[in-house]
Amino acid sequence: MTRCAQPGCTGTIEDGYCDLCGAAAASPAPQAQPSGGQVPFQTGQVMPPPSQTGPPSPDTSPVSRGMSTPLSRPMTAPTSSNRSRAGVLGDSLDDLPPIPYRDPSTAVLANPEVPEDKRFCANPACGKPVGRSRSGRPGLPEGFCPHCRTQFSFTPKLGKDDLVAAQYRVLGCLAHGGLGWIYLAADENLDGRWVVLKGLLNTADAEALAAAEAERRFLTTVDHPNIVKIFNFQRSAGLGYIVMEYVGGQSLHELRRQGPIPLRETLMYGREILRAFGYLHEQGLVYCDLKPANVIRVGKRLRLIDLGAVQRIGSPPGTSWATVGYHAPELDTMPSSVASDLYTVGRTLAVLAIQNFSPAKSGQAVPLPQDCGNESFARLLRRATAHDPNLRFASALDMEDQLVGVLREVSAIADGVPYPAQSRLFGPERLAAGAALSQDTGRVFDALDPLAAARALPVPLMDPLDPAAGALAGLVGRDPVQLIAQVSGMPQTPETMLTKIRLMAEQGGDQGPATAQALDQAEQAIGGDWRLSWYRGVHALTSGNAGQAVQYFDACFSMLPGELAPKLALAFALECAGQDPSPWYITVWRTDRSFVSAAFGLARTGRVAVLNEVPSSSSHRVPADMALVASIARHHAVDRVKPEQLIDAADRLDDLVEVAPRRRESLTAELLEAALRWLAAGNQPANGMSLAGAPLTDAGMRRQLEATLRRLAASADTRQEKHVLVNRANAIRPRTWI
Repeated sequence: MTRCAQPGCTGTIEDGYCDLCGAAAASPAPQAQPSGGQVPFQTGQVMPPPSQTGPPSPDTSPVSRGMSTPLSRPMTAPTSSNRSRAGVLGDSLDDLPPIPYRDPSTAVLANPEVPEDKRFCANPACGKPVGRSRSGRPGLPEGFCPHCRTQFSFTPKLGKDDLVAAQYRVLGCLAHGGLGWIYLAADENLDGRWVVLKGLLNTADAEALAAAEAERRFLTTVDHPNIVKIFNFQRSAGLGYIVMEYVGGQSLHELRRQGPIPLRETLMYGREILRAFGYLHEQGLVYCDLKPANVIRVGKRLRLIDLGAVQRIGSPPGTSWATVGYHAPELDTMPSSVASDLYTVGRTLAVLAIQNFSPAKSGQAVPLPQDCGNESFARLLRRATAHDPNLRFASALDMEDQLVGVLREVSAIADGVPYPAQSRLFGPERLAAGAALSQDTGRVFDALDPLAAARALPVPLMDPLDPAAGALAGLVGRDPVQLIAQVSGMPQTPETMLTKIRLMAEQGGDQGPATAQALDQAEQAIGGDWRLSWYRGVHALTSGNAGQAVQYFDACFSMLPGELAPKLALAFALECAGQDPSPWYITVWRTDRSFVSAAFGLARTGRVAVLNEVPSSSSHRVPADMALVASIARHHAVDRVKPEQLIDAADRLDDLVEVAPRRRESLTAELLEAALRWLAAGNQPANGMSLAGAPLTDAGMRRQLEATLRRLAASADTRQEKHVLVNRANAIRPRTWI
């Protein structure tokens, strides 16, 4: 174990960087000052149980805050230290270049001054400009608001070498925030460890100050690797200060000023932020004021700073601060909640990743642009920032789960390799829809059967806490009617209702009216469950209303932007509706090769070569090879096919030992007939080329096709079929004088 070389730091070196201050192992110690810091029915499918304070943006004003329900599980998982590798998602900051540690002495402002255009009244009921120039005279840095007479002061209250609480020696100002100046100081009781002092309450009322300090001492209990550590609360000259660790690095605001942050990197930051938020929510706290300036990157660690707005869930409205363009719209009239906290995450991610997007203009929030660079990312942002809080993500865990799904899609695009993962909400794909070859030899596939598509879709997982979950997991039987009868005999719970609806919806036909009625009843009993939209989509698909199914599955996609199952369902519905499904088939297949239906969907759009990517371990490898052979044998312009393609198809077919001999012989006959058409078009193969064990010549193909047809005739099921095959063999045989 190697100790960090930074003076005053007690951290240790892990993977080349300090686990406390983030400094690189080889970084020299600063010389100026001592530094430091801490710094089928799928019957068994059941859902798994569930610093340095950077300069805040100036457009900050108090808003209402209030009660929200905490999460039911802790969110304290540490950042992964595994390096990214092919097929394994690189989702941690270990996969990004480190940000060097910043010497704190270089961060101090030489001339601490608040620009006049950043001076506003601190009274939340006013908020008007103060301290502005008039008649050629510069604005006063101290005085009274001309509109409401609230006192203001933009001058530092602490100077260089001031000693706070006989412990913290001030070096200078770092930035100006909503509660005044933020200072860098050295803790003389701990060998000069750097700390940050942030104003707590701008009041001369000692009792009010003491009450505020007592109320906010809960911040000292916050302990998470992605959140700055609060050490203490102290007073100086009647003012209160939060004492927190110094985190030397760059804020996401500074990084964003260099240009838009790549989407993959932005999503990695989002995951780290959501882990911190999940921890805070589990402690009954809300962060309230997330923005790029309040997130610091140092080494390979991301830290939330500026906890001045953090408060307990359920605190009275109007007791916290938020930034225009980031805070949720309902906070003007309603208390804060987990949903309003997650709103700020969505807005922050949008600012980081979207070109030319500014969150606010003229004091008003700017809507998200239509084009956010990636459709799944756009829907993640839109759900997180929905106007109705009830339509947003229910928890940081839910949002993180969907964000990681989007990250997998984005990483698959960037790296050209799939990033599969087991879903927390859906089971696996049940079968490959539309994989069978058409009986019509003029085409490779038939049109997609909506019933087959519905029965191939992954099944939404059950809530394990439902009273009937165990009984549903133990259901047996293949006959859907029998299964429906079994479920109907169980006590009515949300899961038995949904299971019955699924079984009925997948039958289509005569079950249609009963399914619609069951869906309406479930809507009244358990309205708000996204699975109702899913099963309405399944019902519409199997009832012949593909256009309506598109709408329902599109809504599911918006609710679950990181899941692949809704995208596959949307592609099925679009295909059945006669619209282009290929973008969603591409997204699903590129991200996870276990969704073989997506590969066959692309093949039906003309991209047959994608079937070469079906894994050799897949049970659908044989149907994929059969389709690849048929795509050559049934090519609509076989005269333009290369001879190597014909030979490759024959070799591929010869290797399909798992296929029934008669089926293989039949496809061989099709391939030989295609070769004859190819030769008849005037194509000339290279000398010595052979196909299916015969010379690639007209006579060679005719003899081999004749022999193949006679073997098929010998195993024919009916006399009529036998006569047809024999007549074909006689007609194709080479002409001779004998």
